[in-house]
Amino acid sequence: MALISTVSVTNLWLGKHEFDVTNRALVMGILNRTPDSFYDQGADFAFDRFLTRAESHVNAGADLLDVGGVKAGPGEEVSEEEELDRVVVAVEALVARFDVPISIDTWRASVAKACYEVGAVVGNDISGFGDPEYLAVAAEAGASVVATHIRLRPRVADPNPEYPDVVESVREFLMDRAQRALDAGIPKERIIVDAGLDLGKTAAQSLDLLRHSSDLADFGFPLLLSSSNKTFLGVLLDLEVSERIEASQATSAIGILGGCRVLRVHDVAGTVAVRNTIEAVLSAP
Repeated sequence: MALISTVSVTNLWLGKHEFDVTNRALVMGILNRTPDSFYDQGADFAFDRFLTRAESHVNAGADLLDVGGVKAGPGEEVSEEEELDRVVVAVEALVARFDVPISIDTWRASVAKACYEVGAVVGNDISGFGDPEYLAVAAEAGASVVATHIRLRPRVADPNPEYPDVVESVREFLMDRAQRALDAGIPKERIIVDAGLDLGKTAAQSLDLLRHSSDLADFGFPLLLSSSNKTFLGVLLDLEVSERIEASQATSAIGILGGCRVLRVHDVAGTVAVRNTIEAVLSAP
């Protein structure tokens, strides 16, 4: 039995790795090379701590790792040079140490290109391909891409977003961005889409998108869920960031049942257990 009948994609290519995602969601471990991350406030910014966290993710069963050098929300300006200094050496070190795909979380084509050159195989872009060179760079490198919905742009506050229908608006945006990736020469099997919870959405809108994951997972591209410890959970359940682990695991379960096939998370071990349990129960004879 499949996890959900509306999943219309079976194969996902990440570099040399090919995954059958018909019944199995991949767990993407978050690695922050930022001193001001909303979640850990720079706890893993020091390089030795960063590598320790990466090793922990891999040992816990992460299918891939996602490295980011600039947080999504408002904060101090991070230049292109500073972002490169933070992430290129990090990606290079991960590629040398672990046999899992490495994703670079950046909206700058130049940063993505530098990371592809040292072994990254995924460009995770929360800007929705705002940089006009982003897709060409990915296509040239043979990289996979994540097309994420955002209403404005990264690092810009969007406290009162309005949509005529948030699910339909996000679906149309993602279909457009997926088509742009195809037109740039990126194979369908290397394109992932992400509804962008908390990115230009109220807590209610993010919750609505989570509930309607199946409507975003049925048009031919793997759906990524990035709900781990996010603000909408804090608003919904009145929880501080440090109190959202169980709520995050619950959203992973809901997401898998709704068709999400990549789970971007801080708690890899807990999410792997949730993923494995759901797969075992629904696949049992």
